[in-house]
Amino acid sequence: MNLTFEAVVIPVSDVDRAKEFYEKTMGFRVDIDYSSTTYEKALGFRYPGAANYRIVQLTPPGSKCSIQIGTGITKTTPGTYQGLYLVTSNIEDTRAELVARGVNVSEPFHFSSKGQTPGIAPDRADYNSFMTFSDPDGNGWLIQEIQKRAPGR
Repeated sequence: MNLTFEAVVIPVSDVDRAKEFYEKTMGFRVDIDYSSTTYEKALGFRYPGAANYRIVQLTPPGSKCSIQIGTGITKTTPGTYQGLYLVTSNIEDTRAELVARGVNVSEPFHFSSKGQTPGIAPDRADYNSFMTFSDPDGNGWLIQEIQKRAPGR
């Protein structure tokens, strides 16, 4: 069996504000932006969800997995998702670009025998340098540096 992970629904309170953040500030690509009316016209059938809804799908640069935001697509409280992962090959360059785009991103940190420790991992070990940011609703993201993936990945 071959399964791929395609999308995660992120709960937001204001779809337009979230779309602007993910598209303009974060640089995600907008794949679709359908409402109950445009979805039915584009696909020829009614989405089996709420009577009035909107689905916006966005994909991070270089990713094969997308996020979906909208109205009428989840009952989860906006801002409650924490620990959503993005991966970069260079945490310093990524942080500089995000700061330039206006993202309130944390300083890098790593984990040591003392727990969470400020700064990039001293040996620059893969999977051990992180930074965080939140979307306008407070959904929390973690960016992890991986230059060389574990075998089989």
